[in-house]
Amino acid sequence: MEELFTNWLKEYGYIILFLWSIMEGEMGLVMAGTLVHTGSMQYLIAVFVGGLGGFTGDQIYFYIGRLNKGFIQRKLKSQRRKFAIAHLLLKKYGWPIIFMQRYMYGLRTIIPMSIGITKYSAKRFALINLLSAWVWAMVTITPAYFFGEEILNLLVYVKEHWYFALPIAAIFLYGIYIYLHKLEQHLLQKRSQRWQGRR
Repeated sequence: MEELFTNWLKEYGYIILFLWSIMEGEMGLVMAGTLVHTGSMQYLIAVFVGGLGGFTGDQIYFYIGRLNKGFIQRKLKSQRRKFAIAHLLLKKYGWPIIFMQRYMYGLRTIIPMSIGITKYSAKRFALINLLSAWVWAMVTITPAYFFGEEILNLLVYVKEHWYFALPIAAIFLYGIYIYLHKLEQHLLQKRSQRWQGRR
């Protein structure tokens, strides 16, 4: 099974990278960087395809916000706080938030939808989104390319010592969740203080 999966990556690697970048991204880009290290992928093509996938994903979310207001209204009921944070960040930082949102877990789908709701230029969003997607792909693939051997050794170790790796991964993910939750609380508190200050 493992050999079959490896063969798929070598034969359909760019297609898998494109689709993976639409849905999530970083893990697919790290995988691509490792394959570039082993010679199974070309660096520039991997950056181009990975960035194009990330661009496509955000464009989909942008047009969900622009063309499907009913979906957004339903989404607001369960994600009201995240939409409020996205609106606050967009108002505070403007277009650079399109770059920043790729590194903001929990808000990566919300921010493009929030921008889509506004009257922000679709052409301008697409241009900034495309450039930021290629930068994001390059920034993620390049370290994985240079440290490909270390990543492969780590994967071998994780496979052999999964009983250590699973708890560590769980603790790491929980730490990320706690950090994002505190950041969310901080941003909402700042927004609440601004509203109170205007009254």
